[in-house]
Amino acid sequence: MLARDAWAELRGRAVFWLSAAVLLVAAAMAAFPAVFAGLGPNERCDLHMSKKGPGGGAVFGYDLQGCDYWSQIVHGTRPSILIGVAVTVFALLIAVVLGLVGGYYGGLADALISRVTDVFFGIPFVLGATVVLVAFPDHGIWAMTLVLVLLGWTTMTRLMRGQVIAVKDMDFVAAARMLGASDRRIMLRHVLPNAIAPVFVVAMLNVGNVIAGEATLDYLGVGLQYPDVSWGLQLNVAQSFFAEHPHLLAFPALFLTATVLSFLMLGDVVRDALDPRLR
Repeated sequence: MLARDAWAELRGRAVFWLSAAVLLVAAAMAAFPAVFAGLGPNERCDLHMSKKGPGGGAVFGYDLQGCDYWSQIVHGTRPSILIGVAVTVFALLIAVVLGLVGGYYGGLADALISRVTDVFFGIPFVLGATVVLVAFPDHGIWAMTLVLVLLGWTTMTRLMRGQVIAVKDMDFVAAARMLGASDRRIMLRHVLPNAIAPVFVVAMLNVGNVIAGEATLDYLGVGLQYPDVSWGLQLNVAQSFFAEHPHLLAFPALFLTATVLSFLMLGDVVRDALDPRLR
């Protein structure tokens, strides 16, 4: 079994365990921030402590508003993880449906799906999101998620379509068709399980890319807005004070980099484990 062989390969890789550990901590911080932070977002801030560095009971120092920076960074985890995972899940569902339909049936359906995919694929991810979000300034997490889903499904759809085209002509699919299996059964029971692995790996890599994109939009000032708390917003504020107060930029950048890098490394090792040619 491919899954069993892949797991045997993964559990022997230190990169897999390191990446999984970082992401597990990040997920726990996003789901249960009160366990890691003693204060809520923007809670008990004191302007007299503004921009003070680590020490004096604040392990990461204080931000521009005099809020405990460790607590702010912990609460900033949730938007990044939530948007990254939600965008990827919805984009993956779109890719699976459109890729299955277009790749399996071909013809007019495939042509229409391919042309629509080409149109959206030609829109730059960050630039397109910036234009839409500027046009609708009163947006929150779910509005950003919707915009990023609309711009982030094309690569997985193209890959899914290609995998379906390759799988649908294999002997076991022809045998199922000869035995009278319906198109729906063939797609769900035979084509999808054998075509999804590369798409799933790209989806894992996509989570890191979406988190980086979300942070970029926040940094540019078109994403989440105060009083929301996110790593991108913290980087936006810190850019003007980096020389005098480097902790303002260093800590959120460290957490953002570790999370994105962990998703990318995890996707790489899973890809290597699922593809026997790379072992």
